[in-house]
Amino acid sequence: MRHIFYSFLLSFLFYPLTAQKVPENLKKEFSQESLMQTVDNIEGDKTSMHSVLKKHLGKIVVIEFWASWCKDCLLSMPETHKLSENNPQVDFIYLSLDRSEDAWKKGIEKYNLSMGDNYWFSSGWKNPFNEFIDLNWIPRYMVIDTKGKIAKYYAISAKDPELQETINLLLQ
Repeated sequence: MRHIFYSFLLSFLFYPLTAQKVPENLKKEFSQESLMQTVDNIEGDKTSMHSVLKKHLGKIVVIEFWASWCKDCLLSMPETHKLSENNPQVDFIYLSLDRSEDAWKKGIEKYNLSMGDNYWFSSGWKNPFNEFIDLNWIPRYMVIDTKGKIAKYYAISAKDPELQETINLLLQ
């Protein structure tokens, strides 16, 4: 019994050190350095985040950061699909933090993400784009307006009502 108590106490004390933290500075646009970050597209070609976002200029975009090894990401997939289905006029970009290209591509198929634009950070989690946006947890969602500016900077659930509220405001 004492062992269980100490285990609980330790997890309670260290939980704040491991949990996601909402960034203090909610950014409204991307830095030039962050936009130079390259990602791999489904065909295996490298492209910059600037090119990825430019491709969707004029559209409202939801970006989801995910990985096929991430339990929270997988549990949120039904809500992500619902958000996509409820917003057919919105483009979805899926940015994977999988550890391998093979795992990423299998994840796209397994979790039915082919309806959006898919990219993989072959450079891993630590890169200028992810550092600029204070990526500290996945899943993570952002909403980008028609001019390429950040309209919703931080959400960790597809059920976050502010995601839909932001989309609704941008559609007006």
